[in-house]
Amino acid sequence: MTAIAVCTESAVLQALSTVVDPELDEPITDLGFVRSITLADDGVTVHLRLPTAFCSPNFAYLMASDALDALREVEGIGVVRVLLDDHHDSDKINAGLAADAGYLGTFGVEAEESLLELRRTFRSKAHAAAMERCLEAHVKRNPMGANEIYRLTLSDLAPGKEKAALLRRRYSIGLSLCPASPVLVNDDGTRVAPDTIPLRLRFARSVRISMEGNSHFCRGLLATRYGGGESADATTRIIDLRTTRSPR
Repeated sequence: MTAIAVCTESAVLQALSTVVDPELDEPITDLGFVRSITLADDGVTVHLRLPTAFCSPNFAYLMASDALDALREVEGIGVVRVLLDDHHDSDKINAGLAADAGYLGTFGVEAEESLLELRRTFRSKAHAAAMERCLEAHVKRNPMGANEIYRLTLSDLAPGKEKAALLRRRYSIGLSLCPASPVLVNDDGTRVAPDTIPLRLRFARSVRISMEGNSHFCRGLLATRYGGGESADATTRIIDLRTTRSPR
């Protein structure tokens, strides 16, 4: 008889760690947005939270929807329920997720823009920030001017977390990962003209600084909102209600 796969706590957390806040480009597990995980015989229930009740509904939906999709890929997980707590659109978002209604089906005429376009916008910003961060690290080790930056290719970059992050961001928006590809590019992958390099770098730097600042701000808001036993740094509560426990 073939054994039935049973999901583990670590598999659930690993799946959730692949979900990033679309604006901050950080895993929701690192940001403290996963409030609790409840494992039951029929499946898993995950409660999410945000720094304020008025975080943009499209960001909130995107995060919750991505969490639902990631969890459904976990082997043996059963029924997946994702619930957003304490948001002014919690009821609407939770009902839409439960019904698999999609973004437009959830918000109807209130949906201001395509979710695909919104996702593309934030992935492009994440790429710009990763590109600038990678170039900054490279130039610190190898001082160079604009003409040399113009000629830099992916093969010139030293292995490390900055390069790995840049490659992930390039992949997410469909840019080439060929080692001969230029590092400094526009959102569509075209090489930045030499005379516009300073402008492109300033823009990318402003995006990175904004994302890092927003991340710090959101952590502070979350810690203030859920102070005490539910601080932003608290470990996600995991509740196992299964009658047959998964192997440890």
